[in-house]
Amino acid sequence: MSVAVFTHLVALEHDTGPHHPECADRLRYVLRALEAPEFAPLLREEAPMATRAQLIAAHDAAFVDAIFALPQDRMIAIDGDTIFSPGTLETVLRGAGGAVAAVDAVMQGRAEAAFVAMRPPGHHAETDRAMGFCFFNNVAVAARHARNKWGLKRVAVVDFDVHHGNGTQEIFYQDAAVMYASSHQSPCFPGTGSKSETGVGNIFNMPLPPGTGSKAFREAWREGILPDLRAFAPELLIISAGFDAHAADPLAQLQLQAADYTWLTEELLAVADECCPGRVVSVLEGGYNLEALAQSCAAHVRGLMRL
Repeated sequence: MSVAVFTHLVALEHDTGPHHPECADRLRYVLRALEAPEFAPLLREEAPMATRAQLIAAHDAAFVDAIFALPQDRMIAIDGDTIFSPGTLETVLRGAGGAVAAVDAVMQGRAEAAFVAMRPPGHHAETDRAMGFCFFNNVAVAARHARNKWGLKRVAVVDFDVHHGNGTQEIFYQDAAVMYASSHQSPCFPGTGSKSETGVGNIFNMPLPPGTGSKAFREAWREGILPDLRAFAPELLIISAGFDAHAADPLAQLQLQAADYTWLTEELLAVADECCPGRVVSVLEGGYNLEALAQSCAAHVRGLMRL
């Protein structure tokens, strides 16, 4: 299966300071893992920069302009977790732009699936707020691009990061054309994602207690989210691919293994095959144990390649 990977080395220049979990080594480990011989067939693409018009399809224009206006000659703490540095603006523009380009590649048929290997993550970024390491919501920008450029009527975003994608949920909470479904640890940052948060019938949350392992995780997807996803019948499937539910991750307490990401990737591809001729765009979110991130990301991309 032809799978494109969108990335850019400028993402190594986004500096979060010493001892920050969202560090440049995250991307180094991911890209190194994808250099293994089995990944030689991947189509390697450079992530372009998103345009202002693409960003304001998902974010308030004033917020986007405020990010553009931040000084680029020093480090600025947006909050206790979210750091802007001289390398950040181009990095986050290429993160969102990579997601847009991945949608185009899949919709044009140049690739059957695509993976966006960029940092920082994006799913905590709200319409008008950067938070939780995130500046622009890459999957939301991609979903709106799919609707606006390609005229899709139903786009699904599924999120298996250990943290709830509060930003993605907030952006699409009143948008019935976009389904958002998430499994995540609860209680955990950012404190959103209860089952009662349903939007206009398009939001599906599956909170999982600390300590949840492979069996319960797979059951939650098999019996909960996957049937809802099939019922929605998306024309494009976008994945918020966070790997911090791995047992080795330091920021949460779920107990997944790399094999769980292979399993879920295969399940999601089966839905995509039924609903949208296999069209899948996956975007890297969290994952903060470097070895576990690399192994889990490789397992996910291996699944996308149907190896």
